[in-house]
Amino acid sequence: MMVKHDAKRDAKRDAYIASIKAQLDELNFGMTDMEERITASKEVMRSHYVKEMEKLHIQAQHLSEKLDEIKSASESSWESMITTTEQLRDAFVNSCHYFKAQLRDE
Repeated sequence: MMVKHDAKRDAKRDAYIASIKAQLDELNFGMTDMEERITASKEVMRSHYVKEMEKLHIQAQHLSEKLDEIKSASESSWESMITTTEQLRDAFVNSCHYFKAQLRDE
């Protein structure tokens, strides 16, 4: 059985992947800034911040893995992964914003 190739659907998937990848790249860049702030922070808070950054890196890795799954998913199944991907992205964004606010308040 031959699967019909749908260029429009491929373009939609490619655009979605590019969008999430751009957001992931931006957040990863922001994490670099946060890591620099941690280095400059007081010793008492540094260990707490390092643990929080480890959690952020794990979330970033999960989102990156989900993008890889979408890239390798079949044409008919990748859209079913959108909800989970967006939940991972939203959790990661919220965690980054929360942690960045903690660094500002120090």
